[in-house]
Amino acid sequence: MTTNNTNNIITKINSIAKKINKPVKIMEVCGTHTNAIAKYGIKQVIPKNIKLISGPGCPVCVTPQKTIDITVHLANNQIPIATYGDMLRVPGSEMSLEQAKQNGATVLLVESTIDAIKLKKDHPNLVFLSIGFETTTPMSAWGIKNGLDIICAHKTMPEALQTITENPENQIDGFLNPGHVSSIIGVKAYNQINASQVIAGFESEDILESILMLLIQIKNKEKKVENQYSRIVSYDGNLKAQELVNSVFKKSDSEWRGIGNIKNSGITLKNKYEKHDAIKKYKDILKNLPETKENKACKCAEVIMGKIEPKECPLFSKTCTQDTPIGPCMVGSEGACRISYKYNN
Repeated sequence: MTTNNTNNIITKINSIAKKINKPVKIMEVCGTHTNAIAKYGIKQVIPKNIKLISGPGCPVCVTPQKTIDITVHLANNQIPIATYGDMLRVPGSEMSLEQAKQNGATVLLVESTIDAIKLKKDHPNLVFLSIGFETTTPMSAWGIKNGLDIICAHKTMPEALQTITENPENQIDGFLNPGHVSSIIGVKAYNQINASQVIAGFESEDILESILMLLIQIKNKEKKVENQYSRIVSYDGNLKAQELVNSVFKKSDSEWRGIGNIKNSGITLKNKYEKHDAIKKYKDILKNLPETKENKACKCAEVIMGKIEPKECPLFSKTCTQDTPIGPCMVGSEGACRISYKYNN
């Protein structure tokens, strides 16, 4: 971050921050932004009255523990499971998917829905644990249309932001909105949220410029959504991807780790594709699902909501490390705890 333009942005940030003359709390919603902020040392170059906190933008982190327990239970009952790498290590009430695999269950690592479809040739009853926000949902829809059974743990971002905004305890002054998600849903998806928002790119200059744009909004007491990442994100988003998703899924309420149940923040399969809903398909097996038990010492829920920093969790870097994660925030590559641990913040 040594270009003249970057230095000019930092100078402007300092100038606006002085004029605001009070603590400002900005939530970077996306875990990729959290990683970039740590990588580029952005917290070290902005004024001390500007506090950047992580939000619920790590899909691994916000997936409720019961979803992990359901998936592990199916795996332990001879149902082959495919999922992304980070999900293997998320602790369940009794074990993780990685431990289930070590015990003999068929648990397969994939990098995409395409990989899962290919695996179905050798594992006809394969179930794909499908997580993520609007960025990954279109490929899950494609997979379902090609016969893939899934545990649907997808979530939608605007409803989560709305919930955070409406809770007076959170006191967030502005949001750095996610770039990848916004490329699918567009600027328009955030219009109903009464908050200062900027859709941000992922380079250091993108993030600094977005912080500056937010500070100007906050100084002027404006609440609107602006698009710094206009080279990728359009007003309407990816209409073809939206059409594909809407042809397979419908809106539903969804449970978020750390937040609770959020109305219309999830998706479920439409009646036409209900036969690919693994939870309904294997309901008899899941009748014997053990009760979900969460580790009360883990403060991942508070970290997700930006209520505490990772280092404030009593387990952080002690019993909970990258090699021995106790909570999902230390597992997920976009998790605030893992990022903080990695960059030794």
